[in-house]
Amino acid sequence: MKKIIILGSTGSIGTQAVEIALKHSDKYQVVAVSTNKNVSLANEQASKLGCKVYQGAGQIEGLLDLEADIVLNALVGSVGLEATLKVLKSGKILALANKESLVAGGEIINKHFKDKKSGILPVDSEHSAIFQLLHGENKEEINNIIITASGGPFRESSLEQMKKATTSAALAHPRWNMGPKITIDSATLVNKGLEVMEAHYLFDVPYEQIKVIIHPESIIHSMVEFVDGSVKAHLGPTDMRVPIQYALSFPKRAKAPAGFSDFIKLGKLNFEAVDYKKFKALELAYEAGRKKAGYPVVFNGANEVAVAAFLQEKINLTSITEIIEQVMQEHETCDASELPVVKELDAWSKKRAAEIVREMIK
Repeated sequence: MKKIIILGSTGSIGTQAVEIALKHSDKYQVVAVSTNKNVSLANEQASKLGCKVYQGAGQIEGLLDLEADIVLNALVGSVGLEATLKVLKSGKILALANKESLVAGGEIINKHFKDKKSGILPVDSEHSAIFQLLHGENKEEINNIIITASGGPFRESSLEQMKKATTSAALAHPRWNMGPKITIDSATLVNKGLEVMEAHYLFDVPYEQIKVIIHPESIIHSMVEFVDGSVKAHLGPTDMRVPIQYALSFPKRAKAPAGFSDFIKLGKLNFEAVDYKKFKALELAYEAGRKKAGYPVVFNGANEVAVAAFLQEKINLTSITEIIEQVMQEHETCDASELPVVKELDAWSKKRAAEIVREMIK
């Protein structure tokens, strides 16, 4: 019986994790859930799970004092970074669904917790796939890591069409059912940029060896190409319950939470190159990652504000990338391996992005 803490239990990943825990109550015992605002749903979850509810980021340290084997960080945004650092410090296994932890905090983790990175189990479908593909392999024999992208709702749209995209159209992801923030990130391919940075820090692979290709069916979640020319691919249903459950059950596997793939019905798999003119945000993410020096923090912070503005229909979709680029251009390089610096930089990038949003809507 594994004891689990779920941070962000009322979000998209958190609610699915609760569903898995309830389905496999003989394997998992959730000892606590946390939420920021949706206390009513958290209380409802807790009544079914028989556990405690914690509200607000300030409660995380007390929550980590509880006896638990694994902590699922399903918080959304940069607030998840401090939680990740606290979990790593506690020595508990971290099931990580918060991209921003590694994007904004990658340098901190490499400096202070590099020896504890083996205790991180990735929950993102792409990184869960890579984690499984590399199991038992020699990292020195990796030629390339290939991260797949569905292309989102605007894969076949022109840049001009993207400029006119409505919020509802951007939220209509063709393959995945996710929360609003990550769905918009998928529409701009910012999410792939975050995943590239995350893969760099998780697997210690240089950016030159991390590739992104468009794969509309989203059946292949990632691939690893080795120096001998062979390629391993991870395939499975487009359902986040699969990587969530794998992180909770590792090193074992539990019964399929989302059925099985029908390859005869699927028929074929397609692949396309990324159009970097249309999806410039991905190019900016590579630039931020290579530069380090606080650029990933700025990329992430500016994006959070820009996405919120788009969801509020204050700006258009392509303005998100424009805001990220402008804030990155104004950033002065710094050492981003300490939390106070990262927090200050995160706050600056969000403030500056908000100013640019106001300028755009005048």
